[in-house]
Amino acid sequence: MTMSVKPAAVEADLPSMNVAGVNAWLGDAFSSEDVDKTITCGFFRLESSDAPLDYDYTYEEMKYIVDGEFVITDETGVRHHAKKGDVFYFRKGSRIRFETPTFGIGFFCGQRREGEG
Repeated sequence: MTMSVKPAAVEADLPSMNVAGVNAWLGDAFSSEDVDKTITCGFFRLESSDAPLDYDYTYEEMKYIVDGEFVITDETGVRHHAKKGDVFYFRKGSRIRFETPTFGIGFFCGQRREGEG
């Protein structure tokens, strides 16, 4: 098969990330079958929470902000108010803090296998 599609994927129910005090969901949409250069894409949703989501990247990832807003801070303290249309590159080894005053939805593509991360 040369092409796969998930209609209205951004509207799909995502599994919880199960982080105490954090309203965060993440779901993989597709993963490549290339075992040497696997890439996985999907959606990440965050809603206003009691605590931020701190995430350690063990792989390279790009994230496109689809809707809403995030406050994204790296381990050096660099902070960015991310809005719809922004694109981020998170390098392997990065520690990133995600927060939102309302909600945010991001589409990601990362160098990892399905379900990892």
